[in-house]
Amino acid sequence: MKILVIGASQGTGALAVRAALDKGHRVTAFARNPQKLALDHPELRKVKGDFHQAASMEGAVPGHDAVIVTASAMSLGSFKENPRYFSQGTGYTIDAMKKAGVKRLVVLSALGTGESRPLLNPIVRWLMVDFILKVAFEDHARQEEQVRTSGLEWVVARPGRLTNGPAQHRYVRKTVIESVPSSISRADVADFLLAACEVPTWVGHAVQIGG
Repeated sequence: MKILVIGASQGTGALAVRAALDKGHRVTAFARNPQKLALDHPELRKVKGDFHQAASMEGAVPGHDAVIVTASAMSLGSFKENPRYFSQGTGYTIDAMKKAGVKRLVVLSALGTGESRPLLNPIVRWLMVDFILKVAFEDHARQEEQVRTSGLEWVVARPGRLTNGPAQHRYVRKTVIESVPSSISRADVADFLLAACEVPTWVGHAVQIGG
């Protein structure tokens, strides 16, 4: 497959790039600063672009079989500048995919978004969803609604607290609103994002993941 990873320079996005290359896929790593991705591979192409520019997304999307959106703000200040950080860029991505005929869209959201809100510990829910990260979670909800109504082959991933460390491949995946472990490694999240591109199992679902 030819996979486009948006927000690929570091974190979960960078790990998704590596996971896709390890599986033999051809990968485009899209980021504002793709040179930060400390990885070189014959099947890897690095593209500099802006998730929040329609023209940038229209230039990056064509020619791929699937798109993974992992783009995230570097600080809470980014949401003060643009409270629609996730949804604006995702909207441009969806428009570009429709124009180019690319069907599979996999988006990284967060546990606690939308109907998964009750799954969080009440204290965590109040502190993070209702207070510190309120604007970000509100925009994740807008982002998820865009994805659901896009008409694409969509998958939303909702991990809990992200940790470092290698992929264990033993994480829990649930499409129903039921509890999952409260944390998960970024490497396991990357593994799920790639699997969501490869198989139809999760299409049309928001998936709670943890472990």
